[in-house]
Amino acid sequence: MSLVAGSYERFIWGFKLKTLKHSTETLTLSPIFSFPSHLSPIKCVAVAGTVAVSGGSDDTIKIYDLSTSSEVGSLNDPTATVTSLSLFTPPSLSSFPRNLFSAYDDGNISFYDADPFVHLKTLKIHKKGVNDMSVHPSGKLALTVGRDSCLAMVNLVRGRRSFYCKMGKEASVVKFDCSGDKFFMGMDEKISVHEAEDAKLIVELEANKKVLCIAPGMNGLLYTGGEDKNLTAWDTVSGKVAYCIEDAHSARLKGIVVLSKIDGTSDDEPFLVASASSDGIIRVWDVRMANKAKPNPLAEANTKSRLTCLAGSSIKSMKRKEEQQQQQQQEEEPKGL
Repeated sequence: MSLVAGSYERFIWGFKLKTLKHSTETLTLSPIFSFPSHLSPIKCVAVAGTVAVSGGSDDTIKIYDLSTSSEVGSLNDPTATVTSLSLFTPPSLSSFPRNLFSAYDDGNISFYDADPFVHLKTLKIHKKGVNDMSVHPSGKLALTVGRDSCLAMVNLVRGRRSFYCKMGKEASVVKFDCSGDKFFMGMDEKISVHEAEDAKLIVELEANKKVLCIAPGMNGLLYTGGEDKNLTAWDTVSGKVAYCIEDAHSARLKGIVVLSKIDGTSDDEPFLVASASSDGIIRVWDVRMANKAKPNPLAEANTKSRLTCLAGSSIKSMKRKEEQQQQQQQEEEPKGL
């Protein structure tokens, strides 16, 4: 499993989560790269398989190959600060993304083909900057929230805005759940859960302080973090807290990633969750231990920088790409007579 984080100091950080003897007691976060990739603070990162991208306030998107731990290119098409990135990978590909979608601080979003990275289209969606964007698991539509206190739906197939409505308050984050049947919006300390079909409000979750990052989990769980320094799991059906790791960090949480289970374990559901904080520390938690008085992280890494974002990828997808490459090489080899 790989984790990629961006920092206020312009650095991009890459880590690989390793385990010995398939035991969760021997997890380590091993650094795979670290360098100043942008000219100004990094605002967002996204990972899919062996591909990672980062966006900064230098109006640039950087592209990385995690298999070689290197930067492989940059996109200079952004029209303003890059505020959100999303890599879409269809199930048929499983390891390499098909499209990249990016959102900017001037209200625009852009579409890219990801193989190779080619700019396809830029649309004006919001009157002010886009705060966050979430692509539906089908890859056919996306939701965006902006500083104009509006929610928008974008048809990614036809390349146009299909829905736009004014909300009572500005939302800072928006995310689809794993199935795409629901979506979540964060407004200060409140998180609203909506039906994806008609945006009907299902339940409203209320945290102690402002929520800065959310990540959907399995079985109706939603992980949140922010100013309260806690890593909280919510039951989105009842609207109550399922469990909470209090004081998960010494400063506010800036990113959460739900990781897949480790190969060789018997559990069918993911139990590893990674969190990043502006204190510079990335931690990996076993959420099955959340009910303990003070659970200890399974692994952690201190970047000694002010982290701003976090993204992750399962090692399974990286293995699939290697297997596909090997299979392609075998098919290209000339057969004997």
